[in-house]
Amino acid sequence: MKILVINAGSSSLKYQFMESEGGEVFAKGLCERIGIDGRLTHKVPGREDVVREIPMPTHNEAIQSVLDILVDPEKGVIASTDEIAAVGHRVLHGGAAFTESCIIDDACIEAIKKCIPLGPLHNPANLMGIEACQKIMPSTPQVAVFDTAFHMTMPPKAYIYAIPYEYYEKDDVRRYGFHGTSHRYVSARAIDMLGNPAHSRVISCHLGNGSSLAAIVDGKVMDTSMGLGPLAGFPMGTRSGDVDATILEYLMGRYNYDIKEMLNILNKKSGVLGISGVSSDFRDLDAAAAQGNERAQLALDKFIYEVKKFIGAYTTVMGGVDAIVFTAGIGENSIDLRRQICDGLEYMGIKMDAEKNNVRGKEADVSAADSKVKIFVIPTNEELMIAMDTAALCGK
Repeated sequence: MKILVINAGSSSLKYQFMESEGGEVFAKGLCERIGIDGRLTHKVPGREDVVREIPMPTHNEAIQSVLDILVDPEKGVIASTDEIAAVGHRVLHGGAAFTESCIIDDACIEAIKKCIPLGPLHNPANLMGIEACQKIMPSTPQVAVFDTAFHMTMPPKAYIYAIPYEYYEKDDVRRYGFHGTSHRYVSARAIDMLGNPAHSRVISCHLGNGSSLAAIVDGKVMDTSMGLGPLAGFPMGTRSGDVDATILEYLMGRYNYDIKEMLNILNKKSGVLGISGVSSDFRDLDAAAAQGNERAQLALDKFIYEVKKFIGAYTTVMGGVDAIVFTAGIGENSIDLRRQICDGLEYMGIKMDAEKNNVRGKEADVSAADSKVKIFVIPTNEELMIAMDTAALCGK
């Protein structure tokens, strides 16, 4: 089934047009500067990229520009939009209402709107993408795939916060977790690579500019590092990860910050950028550290240290681990970072083969022959997961 996958942001919109069986990508691209002026970048395998300046005052024009380029006689890949069987939308926050993907109807849209306070930056943009597609493609089925849904199998002891229980009951304050579609895809591949055992314990390490870990037992999430929002966990590109809440009170009092400015600092000025003062890009940090920049090295050391702590904690709560998976931009491509994370974990049966680990961006078993725990590099494919869910629901 040919599926159009949409990931709408506040001023951008990513898309992939693909086959749900096998994952062949016919075309993909990006609409950016929505609401400013508008630019479309369109890519078809084996062809030269197309870049067009197109007025995009709203997401409606962005979606229309995507459909227009897909059917363009010279640059397109289909003769008619009728060939688009369905549209799958990435939606950040589904709250407790969504434990799986669903066909979009009025009730679904209302439930997504109710989750806006939980995902104030992303859910409104996701809704704009959905509503634009509904307006322009009213007869085409639409499916919502939630970033939080895969984590909804967590037990209460993992998702509850130790604050007054009434905030959970009345305000839905709990751990939700994110990158769920990625964790779901790579953990399923890991279980397959393990030979589909009756019992499996996988730690999925989604390491990118935004990063999270998940502890997955028999294909179901037991715990994950992000929380109510995507700020929690370990240091990321610009996000702080877990911090003592007293820091907020202290800095807000000392510098007269309001909560909005404090959260802006934690979300956009912290993480490895905040420690290093150099960059949020780990490649820049590697280069700076190699030239003797001590703060860049400290940022890398802190990141590695915190990831190791989560691996140790998750191994404990799962009663062991059968596989560790590295995925996303850093996890798939940073040979040295993977090695440093696994260094010192030999006592847990985690032993990497340095030669096998010399791989970037492709699926590989990089564990040593005598490692008791498998170490996999698995490129994530969230778009394929969205396309497969969309096809499965629309096929019904």
